[in-house]
Formats: sequence, C-alpha cells, structure tokens
Amino acid sequence: MLRFLRIKRLAVIDSVEVEFAPGLNVLTGETGAGKSILVEAVGLLLGDRASGDLVRTGEGAATIEAIFETGGEELLIRREITAQGRSRAFVNDALATAGALKDLSSRLIELHGQREHQTLLDPSTHLELVDTFGGLDCVPVAGAFDRLRGCAEELTRLKRAAIDRSARQDLVAFQLGELERAALKPAEDEELTAARQVLASAERVERLCAESYASLYESDQAVLSALGHVWRRVAELAALDRRFQPFVDAREGIKSQLEDLASFLRRYGDTIEASPARLQQIEERLALLERLKRKYGPTLAEAMARRDALRRELSELEGSDERVAGLERDHAAARTAYLTVSQALSNERRRVSVDFARQLERLAGDLAMEQTRFDVRFNEAPVAEPEWSVRGIDQVEFFVSANPGEELRPLARIASGGELSRIMLAIKTLTATSREWSSQAHDAPVTETDAGGLGASTGAPSATAVLGRLDGVRSRRRGTDAPGLIFDEVDAGIGGRAADVVGRALRALGSGFQVLCITHLPQIAAFADAHFLIEKRVERGRTQTSVRRLDDAGRVEEIGRMLGGAAITEGLRASAREMLADRHPSPATGVRPGRGPRPAGARAKGESTSKGESETAKAKPPVGRNSRP
Repeated sequence: MLRFLRIKRLAVIDSVEVEFAPGLNVLTGETGAGKSILVEAVGLLLGDRASGDLVRTGEGAATIEAIFETGGEELLIRREITAQGRSRAFVNDALATAGALKDLSSRLIELHGQREHQTLLDPSTHLELVDTFGGLDCVPVAGAFDRLRGCAEELTRLKRAAIDRSARQDLVAFQLGELERAALKPAEDEELTAARQVLASAERVERLCAESYASLYESDQAVLSALGHVWRRVAELAALDRRFQPFVDAREGIKSQLEDLASFLRRYGDTIEASPARLQQIEERLALLERLKRKYGPTLAEAMARRDALRRELSELEGSDERVAGLERDHAAARTAYLTVSQALSNERRRVSVDFARQLERLAGDLAMEQTRFDVRFNEAPVAEPEWSVRGIDQVEFFVSANPGEELRPLARIASGGELSRIMLAIKTLTATSREWSSQAHDAPVTETDAGGLGASTGAPSATAVLGRLDGVRSRRRGTDAPGLIFDEVDAGIGGRAADVVGRALRALGSGFQVLCITHLPQIAAFADAHFLIEKRVERGRTQTSVRRLDDAGRVEEIGRMLGGAAITEGLRASAREMLADRHPSPATGVRPGRGPRPAGARAKGESTSKGESETAKAKPPVGRNSRP
C-alpha cells in the first residue's frame, strides 16, 4: 500500500506531504485544484515518461517520493526530474531505471480511469481474474507444466546432439585415440626437458665430474688427504682450548659428506653417455607433447583432463539412443498428465465464468450501466503446444457491450474511460469479495437480510449480499500486500443511488486493498475511511496547491460544499452529517447515531436521482456465485 507521498516543485505544487491510510482514501476539491497532479505524480513514480514541463515554473527540478509497504517491508521510491527533462529514479536510495520502476508497478499500484496502468486492457490478465473469482487452484497445472517443460528441454538437447552425433562420435574417437596413443604421464614434459639439457652437454658434464672427483681423491693435493692434516691440528687446538671441540665433533660428518659427494661424482660421470640417438628420441617426444598441449592444453595436465572428458563423451554418444527412447516415454507421460489436469481446470473455468459474467452484469447495473452485457470467451480451437503455460491451455478475453443494440466487443475497445473504470471496479469488487467469501463462507450463515431477500436455502449470496458481507468484515481485514488501486473518473456520468452503490463498492474494496479515489460526488466521499481535501490558492502572485486530511468537522463542511456549492447553509451541513452517519453506522447496532433506520428508497437532502435510476431500482433476479443461467 502507498503509505506516504511527498511532492516538491511539481506543476502548481510547491511542497505537499500526504500520509495515506489503509482502506478507502478519498480526494476531493474544486475542479482545477490539482487532484490529477497527484495521480500523475504516482504515475511518474511508477516509470511514466517524465517531461521538463512538469517542473514548477522558476524551479530547477521536481522531486516525488513515496513509501510503499509490500510483503511486510517498506520500499522507498524517489524520482527527480530536472527542468531540462532529465530524470533519475531511486529505489531504497539505489539508482534504478524507469524500466525497473515499471516492473515494480504491478505489485504496488494499479491506476484506473485515465488509461494508464490499466492491466484490464491486456487480455493476458483476464484468465487470472477468472481463477481468482472462482478460487481455482493452478498449482497442480503449474507443477505438471514444469515437469513437461523439463522433459521437453532435455529431449530437445539430446535430439539436437543426435543430429551431429555420427560426425561428433568420429571426431571424439579420433581425438581420444590420438591422446591415448601418446600414453601421457604426469610431469613427463618437465622430466624430459631436464634430461635433454644434460644430454646436450654430456661431454662437459663428464669432464666436470672427473675433475671434481680427482680434486677430492686422486690428485696430489686431494682435498680429503689435506683435510686429514687439518683435523689433526684442530684436535691439538681443542686439547688446549675447548672452544675448538665442536669442530672436532663435526669432523666425521664433514668427511662423510665429502666421501658421498666423491662417490656420486664418479657414478654420475660413468653413467653419462653422449648418445645422439637418445637425444633425438627425447627431442621427438617433447615435440609430440608440445603439439598435444597446443591442441588440447595448454598444459600437459589439461591435455590429460581433456582425454578423460573425451572418454566420457564417447561413452555418452554410444549410449544416447537408449536415453532418447527413455526420455520420449517420460515426455509422453508428462504431456498426458499436463493435459489431464489442464482440461480439468479448463472445465472449472468455463463453469465459473458463467457465474462471473452474470454477477458482473448485475454489479454493472448497480453502477448505472443497466444495459451492460458481459461475456467471458475462451479459445475455440485448441491452443498450440508452444503456447501452453503454467496457467494451462486456456486463452480468455472479456467481451462487453455497454449500450443496447451494440455487439459484444473486446474490453480493450471500450471508448469511455468512465465505463471502463466502472467495469474494472465491478471486476475488482467481484474478485475481492470472492476471496472474502472463500475465507468467511463457513464463519456465519447467510441470512435473508444479507441475501437481499434471497433466503438461506439458496446456499450462496448474490453479488450485492457478498459485497455486504465484505463490508461487514472490513474492520478485521485490511490488505497491505495487494496492489493499491487508484480510481479517477469512476463517478463519471452517475449520481443518486448509483453513486451510493459505487461508494459502497469502493469501501468494500478497501477491506482487501488500499483504495485511492478522486471524486466529485458527496455520496462516494461520505464512505471514505480517510478524506483528503485538495485546495488551490494564490499567495504572493503564485498558485499554491495543498492537501490536508479532514477531521469530522472538516468532512461535514466539504461534503456540504459538494452538495450545495460555495454557500454552505445549515441545511446542507445537516444533510452532510446525515449522509456521513448513514454511511458509517454504529458498529453495535447498524443504526445511525441518534436516528432510526432510513426507510427504503429515502435519501439525504441533496442526493439526486440519476437518469435511468427508476429502471435500475426495479427488482432484479438475484445471482449467486454458484447459480446457473
């Protein structure tokens, strides 16, 4: 829900802050006071195109900020618009694109009446509305579709691989054979490189070994012989000074290391053989390893890993026929299961859609659209398999005729914004009351009074009775997770009793949604949970628009103005008080404070009768949710 809205330097607004309430929020004011600017500001927050013309004259930039509550969390959205037409958007103080704001809009606000954000114009949303009205469970279909899609994707992958499988199998076999014939060993290239270096310098190595051995053992000045004389003198020094004793103790270790060195030099020198053939063999092996590393490496370890991967791939290619056959069986079973649950859901939808259409016609009649005909049309031909989805195999579109003699046409082709807004209001009321009826149906019986004379034996209340039930539990159920609803022009072309029904429907919607409604009708304004007055005045040569929440006394004055105009008399105030009391009865008795129940058909002073209301007031056959044509 929209909890807080701040607008600065936008059009005729210098600075406005509004804290909205749950339920029905009504905004009223004189024509031209700036009510539509608030709606436009919300639209900008939700990604609408920004223009520098919206910035207040003489200012550099406009700012719109809002706090939404969704999913138990607060979401701060800010939009800044410069006089040059550039804009920046922020979500929780992080930069965001206008596209990101549009993505958020579906779960934050739905705006109705000015053609913006009118999701009802998109036929793809109609199926969900039918499901919501009927309380239909799409989870089994969604699960079956996920399984079908998983099988189809895996099967497609294997079949695509099978197209080039023969050529691929030949290539894999050739590459694997090349690597296996090489009989690669870990770190073999490093060992051969070291061996090549020694063989390339064989004569020098042999000479150095011989000279070093001679210096240690065989020459006249052999190191080991000379060291014998040294150790004897050091021993004599140690007898005189104990500080030489550690060196005497280390004598045998040093002698042993020098003897080991002499022995290794002799053996190593004897093994060195200047063999051009062996060197050539090593050079050829290193060349082979380098070629394989360039092709499969770049390291020898990676070439060996590639060999192991090719072994696995060849095994898969040789056994792919069995896997394809098994997946085809799984896919056929998943397809049958999906069609079974989808067809069952489709049958339920077609059954529910009849009740949906009849109740919508009934509500539209209550909203001063007495001649409206409504139909839910399903696809006649089977949906192609690529168009199957988690919602099943149905395609649905709403068809409407708002005037006698006119054929049913798609909802998106309705020209009147007021008609579209009221039809949307009826649909939202039905889906909201459907959710409430599902949760409350077993809590209290439907009485004859609730059903509008229908009688308890029918088993389900009419649309009007369900709306009344929803209105009765409104104080206990206030939705903040559902998208907020903004209605503009919902009162176009109506008045009197029809306006009263529209107001009651809006208040009922407020039990499950946050509703913001701009209206010029006192009958609707009187139903508000929170009433905001939008005023325009001129200060120091500049137009200023302000918004304030009205208290009880302020509501009486404003509704009196809406009833009678600029001159508010005591009679108008009395009618305003009566209208407010009638629409907000005592919770304990349902009777207006200080008054008895109003007689059927009676009106507060100032309420008018809309054209055609006498026909609307005629008794209509009640329609229950489970009724049949």
